[in-house]
Amino acid sequence: MNVRGIVLACGNSQSPLITDGDRIEVREVPSRPGKAEVDPVFADLGDGRLIVHGTDADLNAVVLRLLRTERLADVAVGYVPVDPDSAAAALWGIPTDAGRAVDLALSGDPDRVSLVRDDVGGVLLGRGSLGPVRGVGYADDTVVLRGQASRIDVTPDPDNGLGLLVSVVHKRLFMTKSRTTEGRAFQLGCLPVEVRIDGFAHPRPMNKWTWYRHTEDLRLVRGLQ
Repeated sequence: MNVRGIVLACGNSQSPLITDGDRIEVREVPSRPGKAEVDPVFADLGDGRLIVHGTDADLNAVVLRLLRTERLADVAVGYVPVDPDSAAAALWGIPTDAGRAVDLALSGDPDRVSLVRDDVGGVLLGRGSLGPVRGVGYADDTVVLRGQASRIDVTPDPDNGLGLLVSVVHKRLFMTKSRTTEGRAFQLGCLPVEVRIDGFAHPRPMNKWTWYRHTEDLRLVRGLQ
C-alpha cells in the first residue's frame, strides 16, 4: 500500500530524511500543536494520512484535535518519533529510525487501537504516570491500590483487550515489584500527586484522576510494510 501523507514536523524535529516529495508534504508546526495549527490541515488531507514527526507529547496533541473534531474514524495517523526512548513507539511497535518510520507510516496498514481518555479532557497514547502516590485506586471493580506506591503507570492495551493496563510499582531498597491489571477504566482518589501524560506534566497536582477507554478507536498505522 502506498498513500500520500502530510507530515506535521513539530517543534524543531524535522529530520533531513523527511522532505516534500511526491508522497509527502511537510508542514512545520510548534511543539504540542493546537487547534490553530492542526485543524486547517484536515481540509487539505483528503484521503491521505496524517503523520506526526515529533515527541509523544506532540502525537498526543494532534490526536486530541482528531478527537475534538470527530475525525477519529476518518483519518489514519502515522508516527515518526524523534525520541529513541518513545513510550508510544515501544508500545505500538513503531520504529524510531526516521526512514523506517516514514516508510511504515506511508506503506503500513492502519490498525484500530484503544484510545484512552482522561476526565479532564485529554488523551493518552503511550504512558501515563502518577507518583509517588498514597490513596485508593481501581481498575474497573478491582482494587489495585490501597495505601501507597512509588508510582502507577497506565498505558493503552497494545493487544486491544479491555482498553488499558494499570501497573502499580513498589520500589524497595534492593528490588522493585510491579503488578499489572487490565481494565476498561482506572480511577484514583489520593493525596495530591503529580501526573505525567505522554512525557509532559499536568499543570497542577491532582487528588483524583481517571483514565478510561474511549468508545471509538484510533486508526494508528503500525502494520507490516
